[in-house]
Amino acid sequence: MPDNISSSIHQSTAGLSPQEISFSLFKAAAQAELPTALWRLPNTQHVQALVAKETENSLPPLEGPGKGFAFHPFQVSPTSPINFLPADIYYCGKADENVEVNTIDLPERFRAVLAKTGQKQESQPLQNWAQHPQGTVSAIRRDAFEQTVAAAVSAMQAGCLEKVVLSRTKTLPLFEGFDLLQTFDHLTQLYPTAFVSLVAIPGIGTWLGATPEVLVQIDRHRVFRTVALAGTQPITDGLTPADAIWRQKEIEEQALVQRYIISCFKHLRLREYVEAGPRTIAAGNLLHLKTDYSAAMDEVGFPQLGSQMLELLHPTSAVGGMPKAAALKMINELEQHDRRYYSGFLGPVQLGQETNLFVNLRCAEVRKETVTAYAGAGMTADSNPAKEWQETELKMQTVLRLFQASES
Repeated sequence: MPDNISSSIHQSTAGLSPQEISFSLFKAAAQAELPTALWRLPNTQHVQALVAKETENSLPPLEGPGKGFAFHPFQVSPTSPINFLPADIYYCGKADENVEVNTIDLPERFRAVLAKTGQKQESQPLQNWAQHPQGTVSAIRRDAFEQTVAAAVSAMQAGCLEKVVLSRTKTLPLFEGFDLLQTFDHLTQLYPTAFVSLVAIPGIGTWLGATPEVLVQIDRHRVFRTVALAGTQPITDGLTPADAIWRQKEIEEQALVQRYIISCFKHLRLREYVEAGPRTIAAGNLLHLKTDYSAAMDEVGFPQLGSQMLELLHPTSAVGGMPKAAALKMINELEQHDRRYYSGFLGPVQLGQETNLFVNLRCAEVRKETVTAYAGAGMTADSNPAKEWQETELKMQTVLRLFQASES
């Protein structure tokens, strides 16, 4: 690639800290109306950034060689397509690394905006970000949500299915002076063990989130990992993960997700895998049950295990239900909103020789004047509608607490 492109970016970001470089790349891309993503992996400090000239509507193999960022909906539709952002510009967020430029064609507007946003004296917050053309999703009233829960419980008590995950939304106005990048930064500080992300794609929208749930990981040693994550209870004063006591409902819910993952392994005829758990983990203001699964792909003779398991896993029973077909049918019948990218998946593909995909939970769509949060709860035959409403309220606070705190 021509040296002048890399030199231009280097000059525009000279003297900035690694996080400032990532923020400048994101801001310039958003203002130039280019697809872009910011993220911070769990238990790390580095804020990574990626800019693409345009999105692709299919995912490459997770094992490589294609590199980029995946943003996949819960269910593919004309208004919620698959998005893969090739790594045309990528920065790993480390002080001793340069911005990677993998293209010979960068829009002049992007370079012009970057030259301004990269200056330390330029501290104005981002004014515009990508919007979804359909507008704000309607909020779900409590009585309406509890009625759908009751309908689902009746169906499960009748033996129609074992579990279904129903979701709802909550919309708040953005306060005056809202700063999108500052809110992302606050999320990284609040939730060090979560995958924190900010994705802006023209025509698709802008999504902010801090998810605890791994979907598919492939590390640089080609070890595949996934998790079963289910069961929810709030963290109260003095309660630690070691002291948590779980109700039968949450234990059964977690067991369903475990059985589903194992059934995917059996479908592929994979027998050599490691299972660890379940154990209680903290995720923000909540506790969950978690079981880890791993397999060395080359040693077990499944060199494309990541791609194969992704196709089988999504949408997992933790966001859909069991059996999958019956649960998805009930979701489409009972939910009053389009999930869009909530409970889909997102994350970097083959960047730093690793793939890290996460279920898009604890997330919100940020529009020009509003923010809409999404949350769901797993229903079984023993579910209580009022308790399921409260569970979704707690989950939404992962993101919405920042908007409410900033407003006050």
